[in-house]
Amino acid sequence: MTKARNLADLLNADGQIDNADIAGGVNFKNIIINGDMSIAQRGTSETGLGNGDGGYHTCDRWKFTEVGTATAEFTQSQSTDVPSGQGFSSSLKMDCTTADTSLASNEIFRIQQHIEGQNLQYLKKGTANAESLTLSFWVKSNKTGTYTVYFYDNDNTRVNSKSYTIDSSSTWEKKTITIAGDTTGTLDNDNNLSLLVSFQLLAGTDYTSGTLQDWGTSVTANFAPGQVNLADSTANEWYITGVQLEAGTTASDFEFLPYDMNLQRCQRYYQVLYYVDNATITTGNSYSTTAAYAPIDFNSMRVAPTVTLPPSGQTNNTISFLTPSGGYPTTTGTHSSASISINNFIILGSGYVGLSNVSVSPLFSQETNEITLDAEL
Repeated sequence: MTKARNLADLLNADGQIDNADIAGGVNFKNIIINGDMSIAQRGTSETGLGNGDGGYHTCDRWKFTEVGTATAEFTQSQSTDVPSGQGFSSSLKMDCTTADTSLASNEIFRIQQHIEGQNLQYLKKGTANAESLTLSFWVKSNKTGTYTVYFYDNDNTRVNSKSYTIDSSSTWEKKTITIAGDTTGTLDNDNNLSLLVSFQLLAGTDYTSGTLQDWGTSVTANFAPGQVNLADSTANEWYITGVQLEAGTTASDFEFLPYDMNLQRCQRYYQVLYYVDNATITTGNSYSTTAAYAPIDFNSMRVAPTVTLPPSGQTNNTISFLTPSGGYPTTTGTHSSASISINNFIILGSGYVGLSNVSVSPLFSQETNEITLDAEL
């Protein structure tokens, strides 16, 4: 099994990063981020997925997407049910809570990872030297049968679809899928979506009436031929972990990264800034008796994120600018974000009464608070 490595492992005898070691695929060979499902910044469980609830909910970088008017609902969770003896501590679980035994033709539920083009340039897609890709993962379900995975080139609207079979009920099984390199359609070298990997949970006939295909122009009917309906019973569950996508035609051992490194990779797309009860968040400044501002720094993200400030989405959580002596103003105003960049933004306070004019004004957390930053693909 691949051993988690730290910076010291990457240094040569001269104390410099050994580029040959990295280029040889020893480190960061896995294109997938958080394939071991160990990071879950948003929480460990989300119920009622299936009624317009597409998006990111638990395990970071794994997006639940849905199309159509399905009546099925799932609970998604970060589970501790994992394959024995493989080094994993977490999996992503989808548990059917409302069944849909008769799928409409346009229904499809999926678990996907979206990948930036600039992380894929070494695959040489769209050239005569295009690299093959191998996807490996551990999966478990009581619903045996055929499941599907498709790879979607968002820059050129091209698809490669494959299937795998869950053979034994409620048993962890390792699956490996290899696809040939695609000599058509180069991927954009930028921070936008270029490739997505999609695991289907259910699909109507709009997606199943065709045939599995190698790289070619996207045909909806070819996305999920043979796909089982995981929603045909509330007894159904599906687990996945150890997802690895790498260049080449063979699957290597899963590449475990240190937790802090895995978290930082996830924070490029989503971050939660936590502030404890009754503590100063940062030092701000008032520029009148009614308004103040404070800078907030964070780890660099893919793009300038969408900032959500408390108390939005929370209960009884408040922040407030204070007077220089640390006292509360007569009235706490409202807050907004401004000047958002990939690694900082400004909190603006307005509508206050009783701030000191043009002075230091600490930004204070009156309760346990959080600020969320979203730069997902």
